[in-house]
Amino acid sequence: MQIIRRIVVGSSAVALLLAPALPAAAAPGDDSPPPPAVVGGERLAAAGVQVAPGAGAPPLPADLTGKSWVVADAGSGEVLAAFNAHAQLPPASTLKMLFADTVLPRFPAAEVHKVAPAELQGMGAGSSLVGIKEDLDYKVEDLWRGVFLSSGNDAVHVLAHMNGGVAKTVADMQARAEQLQARDTHVVSPDGYDMDGQLSSAYDLTLFARAGLRNAEFRGYCATRTAQFPGAPDQKTGQRGSFGIANTDRLLGKYPGLIGVKNGYTTNAGATYTGAAERGGRTLLVTVMHPANSPKVYDEAAALLDWGFAAAGKVTPVGALAEDGAGASPPAAKPVGDTPAAPRGGARDGRAAHAAAGGPGAATWSAVGLCAAVAAAGLLRLRALRRREGGPDARSRRRA
Repeated sequence: MQIIRRIVVGSSAVALLLAPALPAAAAPGDDSPPPPAVVGGERLAAAGVQVAPGAGAPPLPADLTGKSWVVADAGSGEVLAAFNAHAQLPPASTLKMLFADTVLPRFPAAEVHKVAPAELQGMGAGSSLVGIKEDLDYKVEDLWRGVFLSSGNDAVHVLAHMNGGVAKTVADMQARAEQLQARDTHVVSPDGYDMDGQLSSAYDLTLFARAGLRNAEFRGYCATRTAQFPGAPDQKTGQRGSFGIANTDRLLGKYPGLIGVKNGYTTNAGATYTGAAERGGRTLLVTVMHPANSPKVYDEAAALLDWGFAAAGKVTPVGALAEDGAGASPPAAKPVGDTPAAPRGGARDGRAAHAAAGGPGAATWSAVGLCAAVAAAGLLRLRALRRREGGPDARSRRRA
């Protein structure tokens, strides 16, 4: 559509043919960006249980007490059901999944490292330990068994120092969380020990498990039930022995098809758990945070896994796990069932987009405004001159 404007001065008028009208969306407005879309879909931001059962879908387990939980398909990324998925809560040792996903690929399993005394400093009181001793050599693979089986904060700190220090490792973990679009996570310590401001969510922990399980070493460590860990040399013989360690995941070896992944507990966080299980060619992920009491974390995780395998194909997904953005700028997760978000930048970006599509850009509109102003000024001057000279007005002149 075109706009024809008349500039009238007394009995004089002139018609100006202007460019296409600005669309309503391009009206001047606030240029501040809109709030980011909820990662995984808007429904996952809603409080309470989120599930969309279809025909034949089983009911969710009764008496779930976790403050937050998620059940998702590891392959497709579909979230089958959730409860307060993005609630930010202390993660305890489940944060070690992010630590492993970040640091594990950086050191060969057979590499040997001699532990310096400083590497065993700075751990929180009451930390879980695998039993590393200073001034002794350890293979990297032994350190990772200490992380996964014993949830050893001492093993975490040694590996963090190998990675350049605790502060650098925390920064690396935060960057990795951002790659995974885990926006609920704030890392303060690499081991998950209770620290002010250290938070994650059931959604983010599920992302960490999914990403980690794509690494064969990660998958192997979290599935290991028992192992021998290097001990201190015998004072008499000088021979170095070993002692047995066992995985603290109570579902491993008990729940059919369980792969891992990581359990955790602190006084502040309570019990947290993320598990993965495979059945009939399908792998499901479950995360449960802060149930009424610690043992219930395993019962509720197992019940949700049972439900997930029975409900697969009979429920409509209520969200999706964001894809790993490593190596590229990750696209914003598209909310399930929602339309794409409007472009950011308000009217200014709207005009730019319109120009890119073939419409007038900012330069065109500036030129149009200038032409209109020049024409109006010229008409006023012409009319004033003709009044002084007694000549015909513009309308009479156009008829001649």
